[in-house]
Amino acid sequence: MPLLTRIARATALITILLATPALADNKKVTLSQAFQSMLYLPLYVAIDEGFFTQQGLDLTKETAGAPTVALSAVISGSAQFSIHGPEWTAIAASKGAPVNIIANVVNGAAVWIATAPDFKFDGVKDVKGQKVVTGLMPTTSTSLFMKLLKENGMDAKTDVDMIQVAIGSEPGPFVAKQADIAVMYEPGLDQAVAKGMKVVLGFPKLYGAYAFSAVTARNDVDPDTAQRVVNGMEMAMRFMTRNEAKTVEIAKKEFPTLDPAVVEAAVKRMLADGVYPPSVDITADALKVSMDTQIALGNLAAQPDYKTFVVKKFIEPALAMK
Repeated sequence: MPLLTRIARATALITILLATPALADNKKVTLSQAFQSMLYLPLYVAIDEGFFTQQGLDLTKETAGAPTVALSAVISGSAQFSIHGPEWTAIAASKGAPVNIIANVVNGAAVWIATAPDFKFDGVKDVKGQKVVTGLMPTTSTSLFMKLLKENGMDAKTDVDMIQVAIGSEPGPFVAKQADIAVMYEPGLDQAVAKGMKVVLGFPKLYGAYAFSAVTARNDVDPDTAQRVVNGMEMAMRFMTRNEAKTVEIAKKEFPTLDPAVVEAAVKRMLADGVYPPSVDITADALKVSMDTQIALGNLAAQPDYKTFVVKKFIEPALAMK
């Protein structure tokens, strides 16, 4: 091979390597999720479709078992990122923890009210005097239900008989007819629907944009690593809006013990109801609605400062990606 040709090829190779140094080093990063949850499907899509790998990350997903445990991993430094409700981050930040949120994960109040097929439901006031299966507090589904009762002139302690059960186990007593009403997340909702129960009210449509789950990081997180994580999540959300069938396929793989028909129905419902966001952006209004719930319940004293709590310096470059 002529010397000039070899020099030209070597120069071209060096140019390519220098043009993409940030994406070639496979940075190791740990993300702690509160639970293995269908709500966190954008994370699983980003992993399964290789979007984090494309961003030069070697990401390890850990499951903490509770939002507070996942958040504690970030505060202590054993994980760089966590996924759970932003209210936990806001409460910790209000007490001095150096944390904020850097990307959207769930942008709708992913809670629904279902009833027995023969229960007459014309509005929220029809639940007065009824037994209602709900998740064990503290959980957002029950918190939202209590807030809804309050907004309609009812008291959760005196106007309904709440049967609080472990989160995820709501379909059991509901289908067993221990109550005619249940407040549920997915996939429990569609598990009950498959048994003949009916959906009568959806909080996603009731509240609109609602910061329900987000990616949390420390204030001193490595900015390059954080940007790559946010970029990977943005790629996943764009993918989900264009590829419903593939998104359903990934969900079935992530939840192999669930009835595939239930998984498909749950994913399609959450896509249709706007639970999965089209991007990583978190608006001021979405954060306010979410935090108002926690303030109303006495869990949070005041709204966090949107400008410092939501880190736009990572979100905006992700939104600008081509």
